[in-house]
Amino acid sequence: MKGFVKRWFDRPDAGVEPANAAMEPGRRLYCIGDVHGRVDLLRDLHTMISEDAQGFEGELTLVYLGDLIDRGMQSREVVDLLLDEPLTGFEVVYLKGNHEQTLLDFIEYPEQAASWLAWGGRETLVSYGVPLPPGLQRADPQALRDTLVARLPERHLAFYRGMAVYHEAGDYLFVHAGIRPGIPLQEQSDSDLMWIRQEFLECEDDHGRVVVHGHSITEEVEMRPNRIGIDTGAVYSGVLTCLVLEGQARRLLQTGMEG
Repeated sequence: MKGFVKRWFDRPDAGVEPANAAMEPGRRLYCIGDVHGRVDLLRDLHTMISEDAQGFEGELTLVYLGDLIDRGMQSREVVDLLLDEPLTGFEVVYLKGNHEQTLLDFIEYPEQAASWLAWGGRETLVSYGVPLPPGLQRADPQALRDTLVARLPERHLAFYRGMAVYHEAGDYLFVHAGIRPGIPLQEQSDSDLMWIRQEFLECEDDHGRVVVHGHSITEEVEMRPNRIGIDTGAVYSGVLTCLVLEGQARRLLQTGMEG
């Protein structure tokens, strides 16, 4: 697992033509979009990835784009799967999404981060065996936080805290949400990497690398000249997407798709 890295560094060859973006020779990279508590889909996709990677003799990398938890009912099971049944033969990178960060915020500042309960945290609490009151209006954030801390396995907390905020490979940059256009890479904030939306999505500038991201749901994968969005709303659609990059080739593995 990659550790948390706080600073970017500038590429000496920044400005690669997006159409020519490529992985390093001898490497194949698999990148999984937002899982959101759908351990069933993640298991299926892991099987597809394992079968697809058979016979490849180069280096294999597997990147998870974050938002592994919340909304779906099996967040704990997702993390257990990753810790107990990792795919063998891969360099594995776990990126932190805004949902993982908000869980950590809730542990530190339950009153201030109580809105997490309304947009996915409630399901995560249930997965950890935290009993909930009948209505959120009657919930006591501090009491829920204390019960969560008591029931959250130490290895899960270490997992959330140890997630990276970005990964670089070849001519690609992998982040959960995106980057802030016009800001030097070394000055990007962790908050933008995990939360940014419209300013990034609507920008057509060349970012120096093709940015691969999740966070913003689309019905189909968005392959733009400067970015690739692969959050296909798995928790709602049943379609969990994996982008496969090798040389200049790009292809997809997806659950719930025929053909």
